[in-house]
Amino acid sequence: MNHFDWNLVKSFLAVARTGSLSGAARSSGISQPTLGRHVGELESQLRVTLFERERRGMAMTEAGRELFEKALGLEREAAAFSLTATGQSSEIAGTIRIAASEIVAHYVLPPIIAELKSTEPALEIELVSSNEVQNLLIRDADIAVRMVEPAQAELLIRKVNDVSIGCYAATTYLEGNGRPARTDDLLEHVLIGYDRTDLLINGIRELGYDVDRHSFAIRTDAQVVHSKLIEAAAGIGFMPNFVARQIKGVERILPELPTRSIPMWLAAHRELRTSRRVRRAYDFLANRLSDLDFS
Repeated sequence: MNHFDWNLVKSFLAVARTGSLSGAARSSGISQPTLGRHVGELESQLRVTLFERERRGMAMTEAGRELFEKALGLEREAAAFSLTATGQSSEIAGTIRIAASEIVAHYVLPPIIAELKSTEPALEIELVSSNEVQNLLIRDADIAVRMVEPAQAELLIRKVNDVSIGCYAATTYLEGNGRPARTDDLLEHVLIGYDRTDLLINGIRELGYDVDRHSFAIRTDAQVVHSKLIEAAAGIGFMPNFVARQIKGVERILPELPTRSIPMWLAAHRELRTSRRVRRAYDFLANRLSDLDFS
């Protein structure tokens, strides 16, 4: 390969991680035809077959699996190169990419980002609203607001707050279906739960109730949709108290019901602490998020 094209390797990694062109297109933002062309070009240049084309997707060959590990090393080196270049910047200017869960991006960050932009007009701010955990090590984002503690040693992390959760229903739902007086009554109502995560199932089981996913007649993993379903009087669900305070027509029920608080973490790559723009945005977010009332 006399003319190395990093884009071919990025496309190879995207397909290898997801196992299909369609999945790679969703995760990378690159079109399926382009991904297919890149994989074909890389196979041609390397003179190896990287994938077996199957009905259900793309399965890596033995050569593909071996090169996948090498490609991961190249990805880490490229990220380190970018981090070093970013860290040398002394200006509070340029682009900051902030990742947060849908609920935080929707209900918490907009006024904070508006204030940050007003304070630092030379900054360009990208907000990633996703429940997927962005990989800060390969620059999916510069800064992330997470509801689980990041485990990577390379990250600069700070716990900024605790988010309390309550049980809620729309007043119109309660007027039409009755108001639960005790925890046992919940099982007689339409419950709104999660689709693929067992967070609520485990929480209710800890209270001594034998429930499964079918105990929740309406299920979604989209946090904002979850709150909208409660607002629409579809049933009873759980959401952060600070979100409920921003929604008209919903009320808390069974306030004595024990629920866990969820810690909120702020994370960035440790190498970016030398970048004034990243450090400025990181400290700004940390201060504003710490000051908010999530009880």
